[in-house]
Amino acid sequence: MSTPAPSVRRLDPVLVDRIAAGEVVERPASAVKELVENAIDAGARAIEVTVEAGGRRLIRVVDDGRGMSPDDLELAVERHATSKLPGGDLTAIDTLGFRGEALPSIGAVSRLTLVTRTPEAEAGASLTVAAGLKGPVRPAPAQRGTRIEVTELFAATPARLKFLKSDRAENAAIADSLRRLAVTQPGIRFTLRADAGQPLVLPAETGPEAELRRLAAVLGPDFAANALPVSLAREGFSVTGHVGLPTYHRGAANHIHLAVNGRPVRDRLLLGAVRGAYADTLASDRHPVLGLTILCDPEHVDVNVHPAKTEVRFREPGLVRALVVSAIHDALRRGGVRSATTGAARTLDVLRPAGPGLAIHTGAAVPSLFQPSRPSSFAVGAPSVAAPPGYRRSDSWRPAPVPDVAAFDPIGEGGFGEAAQAVFERSGSRSDAAAPPQADVRPLAEAAEALDHPLGAARAQIHGTYILAQTRDGLVIVDQHAAHERLVYERMKAERAAGGIARQGLLIPDVVEMNPDEADRLVAAAPDLDRLGLAVEAFGPGAVLVREVPAALVGASVSDLVTDILDALASSGDEEGGAPAAEGGPLGRRLDAVLSRMSCHGSVRAGRRLRPEEMNALLRAMEATPNSGQCNHGRPTSIELKLSDIERLFGRR
Repeated sequence: MSTPAPSVRRLDPVLVDRIAAGEVVERPASAVKELVENAIDAGARAIEVTVEAGGRRLIRVVDDGRGMSPDDLELAVERHATSKLPGGDLTAIDTLGFRGEALPSIGAVSRLTLVTRTPEAEAGASLTVAAGLKGPVRPAPAQRGTRIEVTELFAATPARLKFLKSDRAENAAIADSLRRLAVTQPGIRFTLRADAGQPLVLPAETGPEAELRRLAAVLGPDFAANALPVSLAREGFSVTGHVGLPTYHRGAANHIHLAVNGRPVRDRLLLGAVRGAYADTLASDRHPVLGLTILCDPEHVDVNVHPAKTEVRFREPGLVRALVVSAIHDALRRGGVRSATTGAARTLDVLRPAGPGLAIHTGAAVPSLFQPSRPSSFAVGAPSVAAPPGYRRSDSWRPAPVPDVAAFDPIGEGGFGEAAQAVFERSGSRSDAAAPPQADVRPLAEAAEALDHPLGAARAQIHGTYILAQTRDGLVIVDQHAAHERLVYERMKAERAAGGIARQGLLIPDVVEMNPDEADRLVAAAPDLDRLGLAVEAFGPGAVLVREVPAALVGASVSDLVTDILDALASSGDEEGGAPAAEGGPLGRRLDAVLSRMSCHGSVRAGRRLRPEEMNALLRAMEATPNSGQCNHGRPTSIELKLSDIERLFGRR
């Protein structure tokens, strides 16, 4: 009678290595990442990567680091052999690699050749591992540092080859992995050469702006002009780096670079904090562009929670999340009214006369935008710009007066209220008009001073929607509705934070009908809405009664307001289990989402004609309001065109 085979047995060591390789080496980019991290830990100042066939045929990594002795080389390809844990303490990891699995895992699924030499050695040493079988260490000619070649990747596990993408896609993944490492190491020169396309070369950066220059090299040349510095420390943690303006965004999240103690990570906690910090300044389908580094004592973070070391765990995740959100918020507030410079480039592309589209005439028969016109709301037609009705060459030019900014109430009777608009109708709509002989010279001086403001002095309003303002060195175009929407939103947020939003009771309460489910959702949120100045109560099945509204929204359609609030409650409710966001946690984010919808109803609408003093007051209020460079939906509120760009557009340069 035969003895049954044991149900539990030890796996073959080579098979064990191949199983481990499946966790560490998912694709060629994973192998490149591990090898480049080893080079960085070896003190390399220049690292060159060469790949062929997307990394399947060849991966070569050459560095000028410390190299290895023959004895170290023989141990380096053994599992769990490493020089990066001298004390064996997993709570004090200050290197990128520490597991001791990269080289044996790569060697288990490929042909791995290492050639290395230390500065003290007269000759180098080489070793080859083929499909997990290690050869002897031999002398070899070598320069200082290490050269590693990986050929026939996944030849020992052909099933893995079926899941690889095209050479182009694998090359892109390798380049992305190298860029993420390069962002954290600006002092190292990185070179990537592939068998197709131009090589990627990132020179070593030095000096005080080294990090920003490296970020610009990785994220694009426009990043430096649209970046805000970040620096904040709290309770043993610090956040440094640069974040892009909210209006400088991308359609994917792969331009978010995060690092913890020099280690590039794609951590969900940190990504959620970033999304929360941009929550009310960025469109929901867009992503910010930034590079941030979190520094802390290694004991406060566990980097040993993911085989590829792309995720970490913090001992105090709430503190880290709040620190990242606060750091980005502070930077965005300092950015103030700034919008991305790429908006000006897109505007010039539209206006440029090459090809079909808007034709720009520079003849004497067409007046400049800065010359006077009878109505300030003149229309710019296409395909040519026509002289505005009532234009006379004999008209003299007078800058628009600048009102007292302190007296500006963006949503009260003295600002954009109907009473003020009535005065506008009687006095005419000119922002530039002929000055009477007895005119005081003080408005001229005030307007000249306004040119020094970031948004300059208002000159005209076109199509009842856009304000044209002149600065010392250019032109600013402002979307009046988007800008005022942000002002109302920030004012209401400030009132909520101060203890309560000013409210006004309706003379006749408004009944709004809706689906019973929607009515139940609104009534359930009544305590939160009451904190926002909106008093609602149930009024039978499928209806609610609105008794009070925020004072800023008096005159708005109550029905439309309630509909928008329902949408905001639905969307914020769907996201409650998502990544943490705005300050104040999920409730704060929920209330801000409702406020954002509400503020749209209290804003000056597109098509509303404004007096010169109203336009200038809006510009001054924008300059004094945080995050006014974009509306609540992430669209820019203003676009600046430099005079040099305009002159180039007209062939003057």
